[in-house]
Amino acid sequence: MTAPRRRSLFKPCIDLHNGEVKQIVGGTLHEGDASRLKTNFVASHPSSYYANLYKEHNLEGGHVIKLGPGNDQAAKEALAVWPGHLQIGGGITAHNAQEWLDAGASKVIVTSYLFPEGRFALDRLKAISAAVGKDRLVVDVSCRRRDDKWLVAMNKWQTITDMEVCRESLDLLAEYCSEFLIHAADVEGLCQGIDEELVARLGEWVTIPTTYAGGAKSVSDLETVDRLSGGKVDLTYGSSLDIFGGNLVKFEDLVKYNNEALQQPSR
Repeated sequence: MTAPRRRSLFKPCIDLHNGEVKQIVGGTLHEGDASRLKTNFVASHPSSYYANLYKEHNLEGGHVIKLGPGNDQAAKEALAVWPGHLQIGGGITAHNAQEWLDAGASKVIVTSYLFPEGRFALDRLKAISAAVGKDRLVVDVSCRRRDDKWLVAMNKWQTITDMEVCRESLDLLAEYCSEFLIHAADVEGLCQGIDEELVARLGEWVTIPTTYAGGAKSVSDLETVDRLSGGKVDLTYGSSLDIFGGNLVKFEDLVKYNNEALQQPSR
């Protein structure tokens, strides 16, 4: 008899922009041009409210993302609610990573720091991994599709780097980190469905825990991700979720799904 395999889980998020919890359309966040930003939701609750909500339902492995400046205080307030259980990303470098772990982050998430001028720098990856330890590092390989490939995107997903998301690149990165976070920037915030082909490829390629974000619009997307990835990839919901002003997915349904998945793994 084969051992039960893990099932894909819902992983929560807190996206911060100008100190507020927001849901935005991923491809519209431009440096210095606020007029192009498309916002789906601005929360009336502070970041700490969402952190406490995730704590109450024991939703481990969520991520707090700082989208630009002015978010440090809101991020620290969220981390303080549930120290050691939320990850932090946005402006993370080898020089400030430990500060965020000290502030209560379980792990730090890094992207742009690894790609000076859009070119992957292995020495920077080695430096931040050595600074915080592989077990405390998540690499965000958020990407945009170009023809039949996915290329890592940085600077709020506006700059395409020289790294293709593929088995070889993920194997290299996995030597120095313990987890991947992957935003499919082309579908982020649109509530028009996940990038199923990317999820399936990730299921083939990844060897460490991986969370996908982008386009989720139904509880059944969790089952789809589980099937396509063989339970290797978890799923984040944003603009479709009722706690973020959406009307497509109920937070309580995702909590129920997680509880059942943790109790009854697939075979």
